[in-house]
Amino acid sequence: MRKKHKELSPEELKKVKHILKERKERKKKNRKSYQKKRVIVPGITAVIFLLLGIISIFYSFYFQTTDDAFIEGRLISVAPKAEGHIVNLYVNDNESVTKGQLIAQIDRRDYEAKVKQIEAALNEAKANADVAGSEVNISQALLAQSTEGLESARAKLDFAKKDYKRFQALNKEGICTKQEFDASKTKLDVAQSSYNEAIERQNGMDSALKSAIAKNEASKANIEKLEAELEIAKLNLSYTDIYAPQDGTISSRNVEVGNYVNIGQPILSVVSPEVWIVANFKETQVGKMKKGQPVTVKIDTFGGKKFKAQVDSIQRASGAKASLFPPENAVGSYIKIVQRIPVKITFTEDYSDFNIVPGMSVVPKVKVK
Repeated sequence: MRKKHKELSPEELKKVKHILKERKERKKKNRKSYQKKRVIVPGITAVIFLLLGIISIFYSFYFQTTDDAFIEGRLISVAPKAEGHIVNLYVNDNESVTKGQLIAQIDRRDYEAKVKQIEAALNEAKANADVAGSEVNISQALLAQSTEGLESARAKLDFAKKDYKRFQALNKEGICTKQEFDASKTKLDVAQSSYNEAIERQNGMDSALKSAIAKNEASKANIEKLEAELEIAKLNLSYTDIYAPQDGTISSRNVEVGNYVNIGQPILSVVSPEVWIVANFKETQVGKMKKGQPVTVKIDTFGGKKFKAQVDSIQRASGAKASLFPPENAVGSYIKIVQRIPVKITFTEDYSDFNIVPGMSVVPKVKVK
């Protein structure tokens, strides 16, 4: 049999109806509040995003910024121009140096011995050159003497020829004796022989002079060669002293005393205190940029600190085009990519109190209007 419900009294029935009514009103109230949130929250969010978009659009009209920017500087790698063992090292990492300061020395004994060897050879060459010069002077004197003898022999030959012709004519007329005619003929032959000997002597002296002059020129050339070798040897000796190429701070020292170094082997670097910023802006951002525009720079290392700077120059090639292997776009699978244009930014305020070094990340903000 079905169980019968207990009938409620009028007071209880009234109380139940009141409870159900309150529950219904509470549920209706909660539903309205939820429906309001579903409309209001997305609306407020949309308005916020709209305002942010409008602000960013107006911001882009006056400012351009990028996080693809870094501190750059002059970092010179120091390499010796002579080889040998490091015997002295006067600097350490992160130590300040000035231009021309002695920072290292290579064992110079081999180079000093080479200089002395060439100096000895040069002195010998100069002595030989003096001897060759003396031989030239002697040859010139002998040549002058032979020239005088040749002139004398020529004059005697001319006189003998004339005398012979005269006695020949007298002999035909029978005026002179045969003995006198034969004597004139003998004098002519002797004069001719003396003249021939004088010519040969002249030629010999001329050849000797040319040989002496050539020997003297060779001695001078040898002296010039040895002087050049001596200059090179002295230069190589001077290269054993290694000096700082610029003011800055020592970095990346990779040698110790006793290490053997080769020519051109980097042993350390000198970082210049002068730094600047290279910011890689998108090609769509540099259209209104020009030299001298003010820049506000934030460096990650120094938190909220802002540095004043200005646009120094804009590179006339994209970063990709200036790379070692520029992209080849003449292919079928080409995909257009927004390029980056390097912009050089220099500081306009004193930053010496801050340890700003190459490689730090920065965020520059350029005012383009």
